[in-house]
Amino acid sequence: MDSNAYVVAPSGAPSGERHTHTIILLHGRDSIASEFAEELFESQASDGRTLREIFPTVKWVFPTSKLRRSARFNVEMSQWFDIWSVENPDERFNIQIEGMRESVGEILSIVREEAAMVPVERIFLGGISQSAATAIHALLYGGVKLEGFIGMCSWLPFKLRTETPNPPRDLTNLSSVSVLQTPVFLSHSKDDDVVPVSNGRGLSKTLREDLGFKVKWNEYEEGGHWVNEPQGVDDWATFPEERIAARP
Repeated sequence: MDSNAYVVAPSGAPSGERHTHTIILLHGRDSIASEFAEELFESQASDGRTLREIFPTVKWVFPTSKLRRSARFNVEMSQWFDIWSVENPDERFNIQIEGMRESVGEILSIVREEAAMVPVERIFLGGISQSAATAIHALLYGGVKLEGFIGMCSWLPFKLRTETPNPPRDLTNLSSVSVLQTPVFLSHSKDDDVVPVSNGRGLSKTLREDLGFKVKWNEYEEGGHWVNEPQGVDDWATFPEERIAARP
């Protein structure tokens, strides 16, 4: 496991079950894994429970991105890849390629490590903002069906699928790849002042209509650049809850 990953072990169910599933979530740009985890676990569902309380048999893995220099701001910051504008992700997309390639490789390595402990079909992958954009590429490039994908406040820098030199697989022909069977949950609030909700809508449309994923799109009036509370947390929790409950 990456030594920079922040790992939260399962608290354990009353039945005695311990580790049944893993959720791998990536933090946003200019953040760190522990900070993201702490904020996420402070968010409450309508019944007052936190996500960790709702999922006692889940192992939570929060990878940390490398420090990369921002071409626009000329400073080093934690980011999965450099980007010029989150409002217009295709602007100067060439600066995204190197970091995206590195980060996708790191994420897939973590998925493989977790798959040695639980079946890969019991692993969720996701993130928020830039990290969700990175995670969806890892999902596509990995080509393996996971338990689910969870993305918040994000977009798809889609040019990378064909313009990344030597991509791991052809993302223009995914019709027969098992990865398309991975259920997708996306959420975005209209008052997000960092990533426009139109970017999230575009991500949902591309995954659903162009690639054929089954996408659950959740849009809220309020919530900013975060998960809406409490309804958004309820919806977030329902997605893995339904998947986990369907398992024998």
